[in-house]
Amino acid sequence: MTQVEALQAALAGEHAALYGVGVAGGKLSGAKFLAASELDERHRRQRDKLTDLLTAAGETPAAAEPAYDLPLVVTTPATATALILLIERRLTAVYADLVEAAEEDAVRALAIQYLITTAATQTSWGGAPAAFPGTV
Repeated sequence: MTQVEALQAALAGEHAALYGVGVAGGKLSGAKFLAASELDERHRRQRDKLTDLLTAAGETPAAAEPAYDLPLVVTTPATATALILLIERRLTAVYADLVEAAEEDAVRALAIQYLITTAATQTSWGGAPAAFPGTV
């Protein structure tokens, strides 16, 4: 996988994350809703940074899909939380791929930062810490 392919995959992951976190946030309230709102904003910033990197490289950034098939039905706060954990777990793997594919130090540093952030987000939403986040 090239750096550009990995950046496009990360961008596609962020598009999907924004959709999923939005759906999940609709089933949350109180502190969990606020945490989901902050998570949504973080994913927007990450999406925008990835878009900027691809544009600067002369590439056309991947567009968001009009809708995404969710891996589970979100009807309760528990299923909303489960979806957020799954989203962050998947993004951790995508960012691990970007760390590996990065050809530039700045891209690798950004990928590492996002990898750590998604791994930490998993634990803040009740997930178990992983020794090597993003690896199978």
